[in-house]
Amino acid sequence: MWWRIVDAAWKDPLDPGFAAKRGGRFNPPDSFDTLYFNEDVVTARINLRYLVARWPYEPEDLRNDTGPVLIGATIPRHQHVLDAHSREGIRAAGLPASYPLDRNQGLVSHATCQAIGEQARRRGLRGVRSRSARAPDGAGRELAWFPATARSRARLTCRLSFEEWFWA
Repeated sequence: MWWRIVDAAWKDPLDPGFAAKRGGRFNPPDSFDTLYFNEDVVTARINLRYLVARWPYEPEDLRNDTGPVLIGATIPRHQHVLDAHSREGIRAAGLPASYPLDRNQGLVSHATCQAIGEQARRRGLRGVRSRSARAPDGAGRELAWFPATARSRARLTCRLSFEEWFWA
């Protein structure tokens, strides 16, 4: 199961079209359908801390009915993805061993990662499993999933309220 932080008001939190239009770490804007997932709840918490850093309030200030929801989802079986998390995979992808940090201790750029995502997609891979860019120590894993067709959909398996997932 993969985890995704969503707004409870989103009509279809598993719609890959939003990232296709806006872009993300492994897909450029106005490109291809992509869904971004966290591999576990700990990585989701790391990512929420990053999001909250731009807000005028802290997670402690959120009510359960207004905080982000965490959904669990499955993707179709047998999805071959690029390895951007192991030492060998990082090297093969052409990323620095310190990924997600570059040699100057800054984040590897979106442009660099987007080019890797585009290459993976051209090779017929269904995504990129990577170290979380929000955990500079290499902790946390994420998946940028590229659905093969419009019929290839992630399936919602559970929905956790803010209090159920963030403070647990």
